[in-house]
Amino acid sequence: MRHYHQAAIESANGVQLIIALYDGLQRFLTQAAIACEMHDEPARREAARRALNIVIHLQASLRMDVGGASAERLSDFYTAVFADVLRASAGASRQLFLDTAREVRNVREAWRIAADDPAALAMIPLDLQTRQELFNTAQLSDTVQRSNAVAIRSSTSDDNAAPAWIA
Repeated sequence: MRHYHQAAIESANGVQLIIALYDGLQRFLTQAAIACEMHDEPARREAARRALNIVIHLQASLRMDVGGASAERLSDFYTAVFADVLRASAGASRQLFLDTAREVRNVREAWRIAADDPAALAMIPLDLQTRQELFNTAQLSDTVQRSNAVAIRSSTSDDNAAPAWIA
């Protein structure tokens, strides 16, 4: 199962990786809520720690210079999630863990919709794309350039001369 999971991660695009992080975040928030219900302090702390690590990674991965207002909103969201996880863990609040998991699920669904939209994937900056996404973008760009090309004859009087291509 571990090899299957590793292969799935390696073949995922950038948005799919973000969705996987959100899935993990939801899982750890739910585990923390269950640990609160069972009065299992070590399990609650471990699940909260793992959730916080994911939030820290998501926050650190934001490119404020590229993302603009969207990146700022995500940064605010991650800050709120981080604070909620700390409060929930400190107060052993099952309900706050579950409320936070619900908010994470809502944002995860927005990412899932973006993953299903090829136009959204094309908007990912080149430096944030995976190798496969870069390859697909290059192929798409090449196809578009060919479809916009116009054949003209060279200035020679030879009608059998090969055309010159311009975009």
